Amino acid sequence: MYQLLTGKQRSYLKSIVNGIEPIFQIGKNGINENLIKQVDEALEAREIIKINVLKNSFLDTKNAANEVARLTDAEFVQSIGNKFVIYKESEENKKINLP
Repeated sequence: MYQLLTGKQRSYLKSIVNGIEPIFQIGKNGINENLIKQVDEALEAREIIKINVLKNSFLDTKNAANEVARLTDAEFVQSIGNKFVIYKESEENKKINLP
């Protein structure tokens, strides 16, 4: 896994994630292999994604965020309410230049 984000980088990522909608939802099935595979593919394509933790999920948003980030070798950016944001530098579709 690469180095942790600096405060400046995290702030920058938070500023660009404002306008994006969650593209995945974690529900009563929790975090499974299929979800991780899809999140990994989405991170490769987009680098930064927002995920919604549904009320019927028995997972705490922050715990879910850390688990998904760990399983995808991504970086936890932030969680707000029942949503969280993770970032992973793309190998082939690099779009975000961190400060």
